[in-house]
Amino acid sequence: MIRLSLDERIYVKMRNGRELRGHLHAYDQHLNIVLGDVEEVITNVEIDEETYEEVYKITKRNIPMLFVRGDGVILVSPPIRAAN
Repeated sequence: MIRLSLDERIYVKMRNGRELRGHLHAYDQHLNIVLGDVEEVITNVEIDEETYEEVYKITKRNIPMLFVRGDGVILVSPPIRAAN
């Protein structure tokens, strides 16, 4: 399935609340991935010390080229293709 997504924009869910969206340039059997034009979203959950409620902190950044180690990958989703 991932082979069909080469040169397409994919979604990658990583450990520690990281999510990546970018163009798939290359991959290997260990799921090491090279992505271009990447948008990274990091979600951290913190506990408010006064109210003890969960506070979600979202950080976004853009990265021109990124190498992703396969051991941190949880999920790879191919692009959504329109039905003909």
